Amino acid sequence: MFAGMNTGAVPSLAPHHMAMIPSERLTEIQKEYFAELAHLTTNPESIELKDRRFAGKAWHSSWSKIIAATYLLNSKHLMELAKAVDTDDKAKQKILFTTEQMIDALSPSNFIATNPEVLENIISSQGQSIQNGIVNLLGDMKKGKVSQTDESAFEVGKNIATTEGQVVFRCELFEIIQYKPLTETVFERPYLMVPPCINKYYILDLQPDNSIVRYMVNQGHTVFLVSWKNPDTSMAEVSWDDYVGKGVIRAIDVVKEIGGSKQINILGFCVGGTLTASALAVLAARKDNSIASLTLFTTLLDFTNSGILDVFIDESMVKMRETSIGGADGKFGMMSGLDLGNTFSFLRPNDLVWNYVVEGYLKGNSPPPFDLLYWNGDSTNLPGAMYCWYLRHTYLQNDLVKPGKITLCGEKIDLSKISCPAYIYASHDDHIVPWKSAYESSHILKGENRFVLGASGHIAGVINPPSKNKRYYYENNKIEKTADEWLAGAKEIKGSWWPNYSKWLEQFGGKKIPARKTFGNAKYKKLEAAPGRYVKEKSVPAD
Repeated sequence: MFAGMNTGAVPSLAPHHMAMIPSERLTEIQKEYFAELAHLTTNPESIELKDRRFAGKAWHSSWSKIIAATYLLNSKHLMELAKAVDTDDKAKQKILFTTEQMIDALSPSNFIATNPEVLENIISSQGQSIQNGIVNLLGDMKKGKVSQTDESAFEVGKNIATTEGQVVFRCELFEIIQYKPLTETVFERPYLMVPPCINKYYILDLQPDNSIVRYMVNQGHTVFLVSWKNPDTSMAEVSWDDYVGKGVIRAIDVVKEIGGSKQINILGFCVGGTLTASALAVLAARKDNSIASLTLFTTLLDFTNSGILDVFIDESMVKMRETSIGGADGKFGMMSGLDLGNTFSFLRPNDLVWNYVVEGYLKGNSPPPFDLLYWNGDSTNLPGAMYCWYLRHTYLQNDLVKPGKITLCGEKIDLSKISCPAYIYASHDDHIVPWKSAYESSHILKGENRFVLGASGHIAGVINPPSKNKRYYYENNKIEKTADEWLAGAKEIKGSWWPNYSKWLEQFGGKKIPARKTFGNAKYKKLEAAPGRYVKEKSVPAD
């Protein structure tokens, strides 16, 4: 799910061979370019700027309009040149990504001299906007990232991550939060959420009106949640194996004990889903039937097509990380959460980088508060050993889907041995976990599976509460041979997919019992109120 490059880094283009554009196609592109350029210069009144970067009234003056239109024309044909390069798919993907990064960075909206809105602000504010922008820039340099929201507006446990509960277990790797029931009766089987360890858990519990945690509690589930520790340098040697065995499997055992149940329902989100499936494969090898149902949100198990992140991953990059932080030369280190966050932002640079550079540094505006973007900027480090194993055995070698290829917790794992029913959710516009790749999990897992496709992207598609009545989702109760066949037979349904999921999960909850009024049990006593300690640990810029 992550590339782990530095801020704004682009993938290396190793010169294994010269990539060329066929001469016929090059001539065709040049001819098209000069024809469109001639039309633009001789008919400036016909220019239409449909790009939202140039939507402001100031861009409609003659010279600004021509600057923007020329940039868009050049951008279009640079991308045509990149697409025309005759090379292998991996190299072409890198060329396209690098070209797009360059084009986005060179937009006239990103520079004072060519952005008329910035110039108007400077004049109208008598230079105060530039002074404010410098203050914003210096503040972000200290933080090591571009500010996307007003971080002072949020505090974890105060106005974000506020669903009532107690920490009932803590070890060196994670805490378990048990949430207070909100219904008189609950399903007898506990429900465990495993969020990604690359992010803080509270994406699942932002605010009361968009909290999946609160929603599931309201549906009558006794909800437990893993809150991963934000690793420091003492944890550099913690491995993927540790996250599976000492993490997910241990959490399953604790929840079973507290809930007094032989089986539980479990959810894994993104990397948390990959970890959860790995754990269930270990349990399957041990003939352990602890899981009644599995839920995967935007999760990759088959990494054949890993989307835009694949552009970063090759043997040289993985070896470099293994040597520097993964223990290959006896050196273990940390993958910085700040670097990871910056990398993710540059996957969508216009939306998550340049937009805020222009508003914050050039115009001197402070970003408004937005809970999702606050979470997005609250980064988490990763142990070097775990991170490098993940890069090599998933993104690079796709070993998880090879039966018996990987040994975890002393067991040779086979994902096809996971036979419990599974609910597999993907988001249509997800650039991190392509939905067609997520669909492959419906074939890998051998239980009675359901696949549901939501609208929007990796996070916004998941956080879609029914109360908002937004978006839509696709449902097809049949698992077809291909993702395209599944979608062709699917029905579009307006609104949130959460009720669909809740109804599916009910059949695995067991009977209804009176809700318990206490937390934990005699062995696992409540330690402190949610959100606990680990979620508040911050990543800081390296010295």
